Amino acid sequence: MWEAGFVSRGTLIILSLMSMGSWYIIITKLIDQTKIFKQSKETSAKFWKASSIAAGSASLTDGSPFRFIAETGTKATAHHDGALLEQIDLSTWVTMSIQRAVDKVQSRLQDGLSFLATVGSTAPFIGLFGTVWGIYNALIAIGMSGNASIDKVAGPVGEALIMTAFGLFVAVPAVLGYNWLVRRNKSAMEDVRAFSADVHSVLISGAMSTATGSKKVG
Repeated sequence: MWEAGFVSRGTLIILSLMSMGSWYIIITKLIDQTKIFKQSKETSAKFWKASSIAAGSASLTDGSPFRFIAETGTKATAHHDGALLEQIDLSTWVTMSIQRAVDKVQSRLQDGLSFLATVGSTAPFIGLFGTVWGIYNALIAIGMSGNASIDKVAGPVGEALIMTAFGLFVAVPAVLGYNWLVRRNKSAMEDVRAFSADVHSVLISGAMSTATGSKKVG
């Protein structure tokens, strides 16, 4: 395969990099999602048993998206004062702040998924290009040698076809990983959105203390 020239070598290197990148993203995203599901259970067990949102936030793991959302909500209620901000009612301001936090969490979860989609859609064609180029070079070599017997044709053509198989080998895990991660992201975001809605309701109703511990939202 390496004798086919720099084009075939470049194609093989590109497909190899695509494969390594895909597996890296699949594994890291799976770890991130697993952490979020674990943190969701932690939130259910600790956060809602606290006396205030500030105390509940402190009980959660650093870096948890649920802690980030809760802290964003309490900061929004505590910093609502100001000539411009006072023109926005508190409920709308808290809603906007929490929604921005949710969007950031979703954006972080979706990082890398576009790469998987790109690999899944392009890798087979890159492999096919490598096959076409390999067959072309094989036929040129056979024509120059003047020997077109089946044993002389089968070897080079067979090696060229490996590129197509390798392209599929790279694309299939990327497509399956993309679909799997998207489904898991949807489930994780359902937990995040449900939590953000509950935090918003608590902040607006004033059922719990804000982060300052002195201001109630009514």
